[in-house]
Amino acid sequence: MASTTQSPTRVGSPQTNESHFSIASKRYRESTHLIPTPALDEKNRPKRYDPVYFWLPVVVGTPLLMLSLGVALEIGIELSSRNGVSTQFLLSFFPGLFVIPVGYMWRVLDWMLRWYQPYVTMAKGNATAEESVLLDYIALGSTRAIFRALKYNHRVIFWSSLLATSTYIFQPLAGSIFQIQTTGQTSTTTAQSIRSLGLVPDVLELNAFAAAAGFVQAAVFNSLPDPPFIHLGWSTADFPTYTGLNGSMTVNTTGIRTNANCSNPVSDPDDCQRPRASPRLPWTAARKASPLTLLFLTCNMVLLPAPCGASTSLNITFQPVVFWFYQKESDGTQEARTVFCNPTMELFYVNAAADLDSGALTTVTIVSNFTESNNITDAPLNGLPYNAVIFENNTNPFIQARATATKVGVPGAIFRSALQHFQGLQDVFNEANGFRDLTNTVYTQHLAVAAKSVYFTSMVPRLWIDPFPAHILAFLLFASGFLGVFLQIINRRQRRNLFLAATAWVNRGCSRLTSRSGFGDLLLPYDDITTIEKKLDGLRFRLDKRTGAILADDYEPTADDSFRGPDDAMMSLLGHREPMQSSSQLAQTAALEAATGYPAWKHDSLKTPYDK
Repeated sequence: MASTTQSPTRVGSPQTNESHFSIASKRYRESTHLIPTPALDEKNRPKRYDPVYFWLPVVVGTPLLMLSLGVALEIGIELSSRNGVSTQFLLSFFPGLFVIPVGYMWRVLDWMLRWYQPYVTMAKGNATAEESVLLDYIALGSTRAIFRALKYNHRVIFWSSLLATSTYIFQPLAGSIFQIQTTGQTSTTTAQSIRSLGLVPDVLELNAFAAAAGFVQAAVFNSLPDPPFIHLGWSTADFPTYTGLNGSMTVNTTGIRTNANCSNPVSDPDDCQRPRASPRLPWTAARKASPLTLLFLTCNMVLLPAPCGASTSLNITFQPVVFWFYQKESDGTQEARTVFCNPTMELFYVNAAADLDSGALTTVTIVSNFTESNNITDAPLNGLPYNAVIFENNTNPFIQARATATKVGVPGAIFRSALQHFQGLQDVFNEANGFRDLTNTVYTQHLAVAAKSVYFTSMVPRLWIDPFPAHILAFLLFASGFLGVFLQIINRRQRRNLFLAATAWVNRGCSRLTSRSGFGDLLLPYDDITTIEKKLDGLRFRLDKRTGAILADDYEPTADDSFRGPDDAMMSLLGHREPMQSSSQLAQTAALEAATGYPAWKHDSLKTPYDK
């Protein structure tokens, strides 16, 4: 009778001699039966280990964040099509900030799913070496993991790796969704121009009016044509003309038509002797009004007429004006001419044709009335133009000097134009409409030049979302988030039967989980992958439900065992696989082996005639 050395045992961890062989395999020794059964109560049982990235707020929050960003991007596309936002920092930094965090988080989640997959497979049992202990999804990377997951029908890993791979195109897509377009800063307009209709904020500085007065003086002295984007009383929003090319370009833009509406009085003043003279002139040529009072001060000037009609309630900068011109002939005869002007302006959408070589406008065609609301059509101007020559007194000496220069410069330019008349100044005085025509021409040009600077605001670059790549990125974010929620929920259900007390890193976790498994005795340090696969080919791996250790069972496939079921279903095995044993059965077997001194599977073959 064989003698054995016995030692006290406890339930779940029986002791035996070193000749114990694996219950499930005849090829190696294993000692998992020596592992004490963990405590069953939650207080003393080791806590289940879940990495931070598998915590419920992370696994659900990350795909939900991606889904939310996809929806937010679609909303941003709609808002961008209306207003746009500021540029600079957003254009250079925001695209990466937008997608890198969610891309990183999803790659980490995918990494965790691929890392846990072999344990999930072994937790179901009957796993081959290739899809369990030898399967390293981490080393494969997300791209190669897609094809390996197809091979083993790991659907969760396939979709997770596919989505993780798609996150690499988030960055270039995010970098291409923004574009710079020029749009209005103070008004909403569809014209793709450099400027848009709107009252400039520094209008009270009078720079534009002084510059316009200076231009008309220079134009009269040097016979200059209209400046760019000015044509016969029209002022249009600036647009690129690509000067230097031989040709013309027509652009749909916005324009302002200013009219001086100048007219002669019914009669000329008959007293030009002294500045104290104050003759009354009935104004009936342009509009019906009461007699107007005019005080003559110098040889040419511009003044406000006496209060008349509705204009009496207007600020002096919007009231009609009167120009007065005086000369003393060689024989001592004095002459004076007056011209009354009531400026108006109209806003239109126009087709403006420009010469590409010079940038000058050639024609302006009205398309339709300008119907949008801004600070020209509404308060503070309410559609009224500045008369551009009369201004309120200002305590700032520089602004007051500009007002004086403008007030003197425009009538001076008109009088200078009369002096340069080919038949001389006297002929202009003699003609009935001589000064009216000159005033209408010069004053209209002054109003048009001033309008271009006063009624058109500079357009600033805005950040717009390019719809095509933005819709693609939004779809990917939305799809990744939508599928990600389900993938994480499915994987969480798969891991509910997986118990790991600590991290399962390759070095630390594998040595801990396989230290008592025994199948490592089949391997040598210098075995390559092919050799390892051959040595482990006949084994099926699983996780021990009692201890969480990795176990291997012998398996001999039969002719009928030609397929494996899907990853999320129980696999059918039609071979001579020994049935799974519960923890109590394992304990009983271990106790029997300890008592007899030889493995249970060799119980009959090792018995001697002396054994009872």
